[in-house]
Amino acid sequence: MKLIEKDLLKEGFFPINEGYPSRKYPIEILASLAITPALEKCPKGMEVNFVTHSLGGILVREYLDKNEVANLNRVVMLAPPNKGSEVVDKLKRVPGFRFINGYAGMQLGTDELSVPNTLGKANFDVGIIAGNRSVNLVLSSLIPNADDGKVSIENTKLEGMNDHIEMRVTHPSIMKNRKVIAQVVRYLKNGSFEHAPPPITTRSRQWWTPISNIYNE
Repeated sequence: MKLIEKDLLKEGFFPINEGYPSRKYPIEILASLAITPALEKCPKGMEVNFVTHSLGGILVREYLDKNEVANLNRVVMLAPPNKGSEVVDKLKRVPGFRFINGYAGMQLGTDELSVPNTLGKANFDVGIIAGNRSVNLVLSSLIPNADDGKVSIENTKLEGMNDHIEMRVTHPSIMKNRKVIAQVVRYLKNGSFEHAPPPITTRSRQWWTPISNIYNE
């Protein structure tokens, strides 16, 4: 998250890039370990925004489900498994999976008992950026729909979200992409992403053709 931290500082924000031991504890404990010390470092009275990647989005949901941040402004989630990931469903019993991904990783499946699916809809202002490119064809083969190599685009979505956008990035690189970072900044400042204009339809091109012909005559 270093590049995002650097650019947010340039844009006048006061970024706090807090790490956490993602492999050591379940989500319920990690949420407090990651977010409480970060909030304590925020200047008193300043609006609070969260920018998260992957599991970090679930930690914010878990924290806000049980705690109130009085001066909370906006949240931007990058590639969050908001409905879990089929990768966890299919690999969690494979030897070594828990060692690599930790206890929290085991909680990110897609069934109704997975932590993301027990947290309910968003009751805060959140924009979500999903990647639609993958360099991990093995993991992508376990995901039934378009994905970023870890999470499907559909499963990044969250009921109650304010905005959602897809970008040509992979799960491990999304936080380093300059266009993604620009969208993060835009959302924090304006509460919306910059979406590409819709393509001109065939009907639109046909409508313009006779006007052009009349002018040429």
